[in-house]
Amino acid sequence: MEAEKIKRMGSPSSASSIPLKRIAYFLCFLSMLLLTEGKKPTKPKCPALCTCTKDNALCENARSIPRSVPPDVISLLFTSNSFDVISDDAFIGLPHLEYLFIENNNIKSISRHSFRGLKSLIHLSLANNNLQTLPKDIFKGLDSLTNVDLRGNSFNCDCKLKWLVEWLDTTNATVEEIYCENPPEYKKRKIRSLSSKDFDCIITEFAASQLLPYQSLSIDTFTYMNDEYVVIAQPFTGKCIFLEWDHVEKTFRNYDNITGTSTVVCKPIVIETQLYVIVAQLFGGSHIYKRDSFANKFIKIQDIEILKIRKPNDIETFKIENNWYFVVADSSKAGFTTVYKWNGNGFYSHQSLHQWYRDTDVEYLEIARTPQTAKTPHLILSSSSQRPVIYQWNKSTKLFTNQTDIPNMEDVYAVKHFTVKGEVYICLTRFIGDSKVMKWGGSSFVDVQRMPSRGSMVFQPLQINNYQYAILGSDYSFTQVYNWDAEKAKFVKFQELNIQAPRSFTHVAINKHNFLFASSFKGRTQIYTHVIVDLSA
Repeated sequence: MEAEKIKRMGSPSSASSIPLKRIAYFLCFLSMLLLTEGKKPTKPKCPALCTCTKDNALCENARSIPRSVPPDVISLLFTSNSFDVISDDAFIGLPHLEYLFIENNNIKSISRHSFRGLKSLIHLSLANNNLQTLPKDIFKGLDSLTNVDLRGNSFNCDCKLKWLVEWLDTTNATVEEIYCENPPEYKKRKIRSLSSKDFDCIITEFAASQLLPYQSLSIDTFTYMNDEYVVIAQPFTGKCIFLEWDHVEKTFRNYDNITGTSTVVCKPIVIETQLYVIVAQLFGGSHIYKRDSFANKFIKIQDIEILKIRKPNDIETFKIENNWYFVVADSSKAGFTTVYKWNGNGFYSHQSLHQWYRDTDVEYLEIARTPQTAKTPHLILSSSSQRPVIYQWNKSTKLFTNQTDIPNMEDVYAVKHFTVKGEVYICLTRFIGDSKVMKWGGSSFVDVQRMPSRGSMVFQPLQINNYQYAILGSDYSFTQVYNWDAEKAKFVKFQELNIQAPRSFTHVAINKHNFLFASSFKGRTQIYTHVIVDLSA
């Protein structure tokens, strides 16, 4: 019985373990409470070098913007600090901030997204810093902004600040008056008084895009069967190489070629829908080819008079009164510079101009004797033995008649023309001495500008969209690219190209892309892309 009683009551050790278990449970529960309590966020402390109240924070003598500003701050002031850069998301985590003063510091640079996330910001002051510019869209997303203070900064009113001028015209925020420090012409001028027209922010350049593995003398472009093509004269292989644009690969590829001997010019001419190519050669005579669309190849259809054309140097094609012509400048001592006319079946000699003058270049252009008279066709012949000669078309005789020469311009290798606002100008290339830009004055050409040149055999004007260029090549130095300055009515230098012995520059436009083909007599033919850059973007 006693044993049974003891069994029912349990052993002494088990009886004493009951309070111990309760204590263990209590301690476990207490530790869980402490752990849970530890996970609760603690209120951020005020950063060092800052003084904080419930809604405000003042930071002085800080080396950087602190990341631990209490999130409930409404007003934040930085003054007399040593940091000079404000990076992206510098004030992240302050959704209630309404007033931000960054004044009397040494701020030189602010990132575009410095104030990102400050949707409650009402007042922003960056007064009395060393800011010269502000990144575009720095105020984007600050929808509550009503007041901006940018006074006391030395703003450089260039293209990088063009956006601010436009923003000042459209914002509803009150902006304290600010002034330009640079450039000199805008110094002390109110930025609000400027307009978008005061900024010329579009610049261009020619960027190398493709290198062709052969030398060349002349390059021409033409449209045939609704496609654009390029033909390149190779003197050493004697070929006319035709290129077409690959719309998939976005590059130029071989289309076809005409094989000859010492080819100097491959001049295309499209009459109605038929393509012809005049191939001028130093040896073996010059010929005319026709593109046979059925056979899909070029077929020689005509030889050019070898007794007149002995050493061709340049060819120009033109149309007068619905008649097609081409003229060949002959540079031999016994040759004739000759005009040929299309008669429906072929090209035949129409007029021989002066002989034995060793003509190096011929240029077709239309000029008027007076502003009231109509423009008439003219030819300018350049020669190694005399000054450039100007011929005028006689409407009654259907011939070119000798008019005058260009004075004080001996040893002109080539003449090329361009027009600006209806005015006719010419670029005259000289191998020794200064090349020139001249303007038609009604009865003669007058000087406009001299270009120092040494070893130059090409001074080519080119118009690409609304940009007028002139490119002066040289055998002894870099090629100089000039851009026309409308205010000065002169060319200004703006880029150099490294081309070995350049002989021609040709503009090719395809699918809104603009290319510059540069031939090289001793190097490789180069293709450049005309690039437009907006500095205000």
